[in-house]
Amino acid sequence: MRGNSHISGKSTARKNALRGGALVALAAMVVAAVETGSAMAGEDKGADTQVSAAQAAGLGAKEKLVKRDVIKDADGTTHTRYDRTYAGMPVVGGDLIVHRAPSGKVTTTKASDHRIAVKTTVAAEDATEGADATALAAAKSEKVTGAKAGKSTRIVWASEGKPRLALRTVVHGTQKDGTPSELHVITDAESGKKLASLEENRGFLTAGQSKKAAAAAARTKAAAEEGTGASQYSGDVKLTTTKEGNGYTLTDSERGKGQTTDLGNKEDDTGKGEPFTDEDNKWGGKRQTAAVDAHYGAETTWDYYKSVHKRNGIKDDGKGALSRVHYGKGYVNAFWDDASFAMTYGDGEGDKKPLTSLDVAAHEMSHGVTSATANLNYEGESGGLNEATSDIFATDVEFTAKNKKDAGDYLIGEQIDINGDGSPLRYMDKPSKDKQSLDYWSEDAGNVDVHYSSGIANHFFYLLSEGSGKKKIGDVEYDSPTKDGSKVKGIGRDKAAKIWYKALTAYMTSTTDYKDARTATLKAADDLFGKDSTESKAVAAAWTGVNVK
Repeated sequence: MRGNSHISGKSTARKNALRGGALVALAAMVVAAVETGSAMAGEDKGADTQVSAAQAAGLGAKEKLVKRDVIKDADGTTHTRYDRTYAGMPVVGGDLIVHRAPSGKVTTTKASDHRIAVKTTVAAEDATEGADATALAAAKSEKVTGAKAGKSTRIVWASEGKPRLALRTVVHGTQKDGTPSELHVITDAESGKKLASLEENRGFLTAGQSKKAAAAAARTKAAAEEGTGASQYSGDVKLTTTKEGNGYTLTDSERGKGQTTDLGNKEDDTGKGEPFTDEDNKWGGKRQTAAVDAHYGAETTWDYYKSVHKRNGIKDDGKGALSRVHYGKGYVNAFWDDASFAMTYGDGEGDKKPLTSLDVAAHEMSHGVTSATANLNYEGESGGLNEATSDIFATDVEFTAKNKKDAGDYLIGEQIDINGDGSPLRYMDKPSKDKQSLDYWSEDAGNVDVHYSSGIANHFFYLLSEGSGKKKIGDVEYDSPTKDGSKVKGIGRDKAAKIWYKALTAYMTSTTDYKDARTATLKAADDLFGKDSTESKAVAAAWTGVNVK
């Protein structure tokens, strides 16, 4: 769930510092590849090197790998994730994972099984000259206003079909609901035909939902201090702050120096914002309330990944995120920005319902986790899996937090009242209750908005956790059906979340679709609980229940 907002000139100037998503990590990694050349081949002795990984993947002479992430299992198995370049150009959809067992056996998982080879690395003159016009036309068709196209760059497009030379043009502007837009438009470098357009700013809501809601009405060694906050959604909470001069700031020195700041209702998604300060370390009221919820959400999400998945921050690098509240006026959305490593929250319709509830915060920051790991393309079925991943972890964060005012449930956005009638934004037990999300997979699943195709994986997660049929959990009644009428027995949310995290970090790639997700989660369940285990059988049954066979 990411948001959309105005892109300032300053934002356009940093067009090379792309936001999170399938194309963002590649852009950064290509820079690293150019700077370091083949130096990486000598890193990590005893683990996969660039050279051995390339050999295992069967790469050609013009291809190079850039390491992005490493996951190590308890038994010593390593899963090393790489992005790929071809003749110095990023290969979008060329990422792969090299799995090395303790025995030395090496296997690979690739985003594309096609051999990467293009007949030329020179773009046709007509295609180059027309790339800006194509990109701006794509932005217009998606109702992006104030669109400005940056300089086109060459890539190899491998996300769909046979790999080909392409041009990537980044268009900055504003989406329909006021969220900043960073649209990556891919055009064929020979014909000039548009191949894809990917929105890199991923809001909690679709633009349509946001519009509907509107209509409905530090010091480096500073010691950590414990403050208290009166939040809007989670009641009275404890906050980790930092002593600054005669007062305190919302800077969390225990969690990578994460900070919460005030954007002052400006539409500036590139600025850091002004620090919140308080003399007695008791937070709340006026502009501080939204900051309390945001700071609490960041702390709780950090603690969840640390305690449940042994992950040290969003990128697993110990770095805390920036949380920026009071973005724009009447802005009904929230979004995660990889480039600034920041969460941004609007104040909602009439500036009365900030989108700072715990599940919104956890959902958005989980987009950062996905970007740092599987980097699922934000389109088609992989885009639905990207959105579902954020819903799945947001749900588990909410349950794990055990907050009395915001008890765990399988409802998404139930507190922020987007629809104006007290109903949640999404339902995991039967996603179609929102009148738009998909309960089951069909061949058309990749053609609907990713916020709605996410329903398939959300439904899978509910079935795997709780099983099919009627059930009351806390104060909420659920009734989850299956496509074929089969009965599914749940294995519990804790196990289900661990299976999904394992699949995301060890087996999913940028192009993973629902069929691939079934394979990835089965591998993850086998790794965690053993082949033919009750858990593995439950994974298979839950996928069958949502028509992924």
